[in-house]
Amino acid sequence: MRACVDVGGTKVAVSLSPKAGEPLVGRLTEPTAKTGDNDALARQIIRLIDQACAQQGVDVADVACVGVSTCGPFQLRDGMVELATPNICGGLAGPERDAPNRWLTAQLEAPLKQRFGRVRVENDGIAALEAERRWGALQGLAHCAYVTWSTGVGVGLCVDGRILRGKNGNAGHAGHSFVVDDDSSTCGCGNVGDVEALVAGSGVANRLGQSAAELMAAAQRGEPSALQVTDALCRIMGRLLYNLVATLDLERISLGGSVFWHNRDLLLPRLREEVQAHLPALTSGAQIVPAGLGDRVGDYAALALLD
Repeated sequence: MRACVDVGGTKVAVSLSPKAGEPLVGRLTEPTAKTGDNDALARQIIRLIDQACAQQGVDVADVACVGVSTCGPFQLRDGMVELATPNICGGLAGPERDAPNRWLTAQLEAPLKQRFGRVRVENDGIAALEAERRWGALQGLAHCAYVTWSTGVGVGLCVDGRILRGKNGNAGHAGHSFVVDDDSSTCGCGNVGDVEALVAGSGVANRLGQSAAELMAAAQRGEPSALQVTDALCRIMGRLLYNLVATLDLERISLGGSVFWHNRDLLLPRLREEVQAHLPALTSGAQIVPAGLGDRVGDYAALALLD
């Protein structure tokens, strides 16, 4: 038995995988723990795995390994991953974001290894990229990326058939690249004017005083002001996608995450137009597509870490 964990800034999901090739079972989800001590998230994951096993009639001792696909960035403490994640750790940006804690990191790998032994933790962009290359929209491609547009903005990168990780497993944090000098848009990491501060679900709520879901619903109804804001968000996200294509000479980018997925009919044409509007020598033939695994990409991202 394998446990698959998807950690986001908004929710944590746990599923079980009895055997390779079989569907995931026992899925449980809760809002991400953000109060108490900085091991609260790890304790939440352990509890959810215990509950999933109990519901499926499985002895938790039979959980041989745990795969964790999680938002980052990461910091390593004694070789173990801790999360320095803006949408979980409130101490990174300080009082500007009015977070429910003052954590600088959230413990993750060490408590899980103490309980379960074999644990693999990867950035969710990297894990989703592995899943999309195995089962989704990036199969057979050597130059590709996965981008999540959700509570945060994350990226997984593959060039020449090799997945890029970097010194601490943080390669692909393009959501924290700067695009404007705008002191009205402070990211949860403390950056002012990065992509995540401007377009992510957390950034939209912080900057505009309404959720991304409310904004997109109004745009779907054709409200002019909401469409104008949505177009501006797509210009920023589209430029991020263009920059990835131009920098890494990518064949295809697959897109997921709750902000994108629930509004893909509205957003996808605008994002494609933004990418294709620039330098055809670099962008011609580069495809921007929805994630092949749809809204389950996070669950299968964790599974891809273990198969």
